[in-house]
Amino acid sequence: MKISILLPYKENYSPIYAGAVSLFVNSTSNISKFKKDITVYGFTNYKKYFDNYVNIPLEKNKLFKSQTKEYVNKFIALHSNTENTIIEIHNRPNYINFFKNVKSKIVLYFHNDPITMIGSKTSKERNHLLSICEKIIFNSEWSKNRFLKDLKDIYHKSLKLEVIHQSINKEKININSKNKLVTFVGKLNTAKGYDLFGQAIIKILNKYPTWRAIVVGDEPREKLIFSHKNLKIMGFLDHRKVLNIFKQTSIAVACSRWEEPFGRTSLEASSRGCAVIISNKGGLPETITNGIIIRNLSQKSVYKAIEDLIKNTKKRKLIQKLSLENFYLTDEYITKKIDQYRFFILPKKKLLNFKKDLINRRLKILHVTNFNERHNGRLFYNTGKRINNGLIRLNHSVLEFSDRDIVSYYRSINDPNGSKKLNQKLIEVISNYVPNIIILGHADLIKIETLEFIKKNYPDVKIVQWFLDRMDSKWIINRKRFLNKISIMDASFCTTDPVSLNFSKKQNIFYMPNPVDESFERLHNYSNSNFNNDVFFAMSHGVHRGVLKAGKFDERENFINKLMKKTPNTRFDLYGMSNKQPIWADNFINAISQSKIGLNLSQGSPATYYSSDRFSQLMGNGLLVMIDEKTKFGNFFNENEIILYKNVNDLSDKIQKFSNDDKARKKIAKNGRDKYFKYFNSTIIADFIIKKAYSQKHKKFYWE
Repeated sequence: MKISILLPYKENYSPIYAGAVSLFVNSTSNISKFKKDITVYGFTNYKKYFDNYVNIPLEKNKLFKSQTKEYVNKFIALHSNTENTIIEIHNRPNYINFFKNVKSKIVLYFHNDPITMIGSKTSKERNHLLSICEKIIFNSEWSKNRFLKDLKDIYHKSLKLEVIHQSINKEKININSKNKLVTFVGKLNTAKGYDLFGQAIIKILNKYPTWRAIVVGDEPREKLIFSHKNLKIMGFLDHRKVLNIFKQTSIAVACSRWEEPFGRTSLEASSRGCAVIISNKGGLPETITNGIIIRNLSQKSVYKAIEDLIKNTKKRKLIQKLSLENFYLTDEYITKKIDQYRFFILPKKKLLNFKKDLINRRLKILHVTNFNERHNGRLFYNTGKRINNGLIRLNHSVLEFSDRDIVSYYRSINDPNGSKKLNQKLIEVISNYVPNIIILGHADLIKIETLEFIKKNYPDVKIVQWFLDRMDSKWIINRKRFLNKISIMDASFCTTDPVSLNFSKKQNIFYMPNPVDESFERLHNYSNSNFNNDVFFAMSHGVHRGVLKAGKFDERENFINKLMKKTPNTRFDLYGMSNKQPIWADNFINAISQSKIGLNLSQGSPATYYSSDRFSQLMGNGLLVMIDEKTKFGNFFNENEIILYKNVNDLSDKIQKFSNDDKARKKIAKNGRDKYFKYFNSTIIADFIIKKAYSQKHKKFYWE
């Protein structure tokens, strides 16, 4: 892995007269965990450089030739262009236009107002940067907000955008040894407020003759000349000399008129224990923890602020003390933040331990599925709720997003199925909650464009889906529903064996058993002997309607009718057929509590490992469960845990046998329930989803 840092053209990466960008890059690179992997590229006429630097040679005085283009193209030629590399571009958004067919991850740093810079002035240009860059870094919240001007609200919480302030090393300073000194550092022009400072400081020095002032900087274009016997104009000094002056300084002033994107001068003064006076402009308030902020800038307000600190020694020294104690924008702190985003965009092999650490922590999970608020609890006992419970038991934070409830609430003439509002609302929720992972369950109305937007603007967010419906040859529509968003998914889960469905291993599709949950499956039918019925069987006929579909015939009715003829003395409790309505919620639980045997019979031909969630409900509540052997559940359960049947004749024989053999029925039903809870409970299933989402190495789950 290599990190290439591209400085602005003519940025001086030299200890002599280094600019703010160079100081920032040099100080953070030297203590980065990736120090050995970092190379800084730039162009300067100075011969002495900081370490790990490559000076890009440029041809001089070539007419009609873009120096910028030549500069960037030569950098690209020198840079190792692989997926294992990061390019960090500082303060030149227009450079990105030259990076075509580049495999490296691009990170853009803004050190100035984005709206004033070539390549980011318009909202269209800034949208383009969002689509190209892996990360966009700002030196202040103010700069970030400027970038977001005229962009949609959905971009405002994008994880691509991050504030990383400039930094400085922190030293121990003896506050009591400081001189009676007021210091101004910066361009000696009106934009920096030097005219206001100059007028104020002359009055201060006349009134307080024991105090001195130092001015560091120059400006040949503006002739703002102030003189006093106690005022020393130093001109431009190198960085180390400026810091030494701040060590001696009691009061530092940064009274800019213009909107400073950040303000390194006040940062450095604060780090050296100065009582700092700043104007309330741009990012300046973000540079200090303790100090004086001038709200209404004028010569008079600057004068009063300085005088107040001179007259009030106790107040001045308290600010100095707190300024030093509370200073946190150290090189170490900021470098850790930089290294953190580098970790996230590293190749997977490098991230193994880091991701392991991540998933061992509490994740923020957005679970998008039908939580059935509008059905008054009728569908409470569903797989989405079970998975939710498992995630919570793993100590993750889970936010439920009930997609089908939302569309039912927001249907309108302009949005007939409510999907437009649904997708908009999802993005808004993500911008506020900012999850680590999004889990989708049958969320068909979430558009692929929405997920692509999320991936682009929240690149660290994992997206996975689970799917319970049949997807073999008779259910092509379901298969299309499942595969529609497969390219976006970090992992997908279905309750049919993916191999039997001829899914590619490259699609990251995994088999997921229907989970049981200790708060849902609370019955222990195996412990009872007296029942009103022998066999329970139910069909749903569409969970959302909740009633029999008129004119619809299910082929399973023929099977059940044959079975009943072969077992005339068996008491059947049947729902969703023979004019008997489907059954839901607690009515369902009460019904199965009155049966010894639960029959699991799915539509169509048996599919490998497929069953509806009725299978987990029957097993989990301690019924003796009977299922077609062609489902191959015999790979998970033996004859002492479940009853597998070959055909209707075999099933009828086994029903009659176990209806009359209470001892054997109880033993097998208990073993089946115990095993299901041991290997297929909601916590294990939730853990499986998380581990596959993050591609974490793990011991094989029971069904793998």
